[in-house]
Amino acid sequence: MKKTIGDYLASVLLSFAFLGVLACSSDKETAQNLTVKGLTVNTDKIDFQSAESNAEITINSEATAWLLQISNASWIKLSKVAGTTGTTVVQVTVLENTTLTARTGIITLTSGEAKPLQIKVSQAAGKAVDGTYPSYNTNPLPADATGMSSTAVQLAAKMKLGWNIGNTLEATGGETAWGNPKVTKELIDLVKANGFNAIRIPCSWNQYLANAEKAQIKADWLNRVKEVVQYCVDNDMYVIVNIHWDNGWLENNVTEAKKDANNAKQKAFWEQIATELRGFDEHLLFASANEPNVENATQMAVLTSYHQTFIDAVRSTGGKNAYRNLIVQGPSTDIEKTNKLMTTLPTDKVPNRMMAEVHYYTPYQFALMDKDADWGKMFYYWGKEYHSSTDLTRNATWGEEADLDKFFLSMKTQFVDKGIPVILGEFGAIKRTNLTGDDLTLHLASRAYFLKYVVKQSKANGLIPFYWDAGNLGVNTMSLFDRSNNTVYDAQALNALLDGLK
Repeated sequence: MKKTIGDYLASVLLSFAFLGVLACSSDKETAQNLTVKGLTVNTDKIDFQSAESNAEITINSEATAWLLQISNASWIKLSKVAGTTGTTVVQVTVLENTTLTARTGIITLTSGEAKPLQIKVSQAAGKAVDGTYPSYNTNPLPADATGMSSTAVQLAAKMKLGWNIGNTLEATGGETAWGNPKVTKELIDLVKANGFNAIRIPCSWNQYLANAEKAQIKADWLNRVKEVVQYCVDNDMYVIVNIHWDNGWLENNVTEAKKDANNAKQKAFWEQIATELRGFDEHLLFASANEPNVENATQMAVLTSYHQTFIDAVRSTGGKNAYRNLIVQGPSTDIEKTNKLMTTLPTDKVPNRMMAEVHYYTPYQFALMDKDADWGKMFYYWGKEYHSSTDLTRNATWGEEADLDKFFLSMKTQFVDKGIPVILGEFGAIKRTNLTGDDLTLHLASRAYFLKYVVKQSKANGLIPFYWDAGNLGVNTMSLFDRSNNTVYDAQALNALLDGLK
């Protein structure tokens, strides 16, 4: 009859039982009748990479029977777990380590006739494949509607005029790396005192990782962002926290090739951000991205997936995040592209809590262009009543009042009229103080008119304007405040923005 594994194990156990009978004899009798037999294994340590793999161990035994036992490591498999006298080769197999931490286990070789031996098995941490990260939603809370009563439309009505803390918490190399001082409560107080009731905080996260393989954000950076949010909320200001350019990991990779990896990172980041900032009431809003580069419908579908991941991650953390108002960005935050490509929005299980975001630096030749190009020249003067009669080549030839009216109306029709407020997350125009005399005077008046008109038409079409302030001073800048001493730097521009609200 063919022996089964059960028969084999039974014989081994009988051998151990026999040894146990010997052990019950007197010490003198045991000393006379029990001889310790030799038992060896060729290694006491095996190191594996993260992939599934195997190795062999060789057991030499003079003992009648031996056993192999594994301690709390189900990922280790053995080709044999028991044997008798002689030489036996055992294959040790480890399953793939899909976690992002290294792991160890112990294999113990025992016999009633010899001292036990241990073999330490180590396996390297798995690597993020296509951005596979651990879940950071480790303590979701029950939904909490306290302080979260406003729908997106209701909240938008409370937000009048916003200001960006530009080139600061998103600066590559650290908060002060781009020349701005650390954000202080005094700066936020200054902004509030000068007519703004909303703050947008562009934020970088990818450079602040405690563990890149786990997409784990440093606790001190989460705390720093939370501190700045608190400055704003303490001033009864509404505040937007986003994932800004962040070295372009998302913004420059809205592609099918990067879709899975970026969705995994988007999920990991927002689970951490949302959990850390979960205690704030409706004064805090989250924004999925900044200016994601999208040119066509295929890329737009990928961007929508990024936004969907953002919404799902925030909602999953619970608490006040179950009701928080969330902002999704149009393709390149360009109004024309958004009007054409953003025909559907991600889904949210919580109704009426979504806003859209676009930016406005149109025409580029007036708003941002700081040197002539072969395709066109800089514009110094914007607005039908502000054209120069002597410097004709610098008058805007497109993108003036009629175009702005058309662009803003398209956002009203596409989103606002359907209950989806629109955040005008950035706008502005550089101050060309290298001009002189009448040219400078006309340019500054034209620029002030542009700023006033943007705010006025935002209000008329249901858009909430957030002025872009990068903090740098001098020629071709657009800063309102001198952050080195917390004073107003550009009163003309500031007054123009406030006039637009009237």
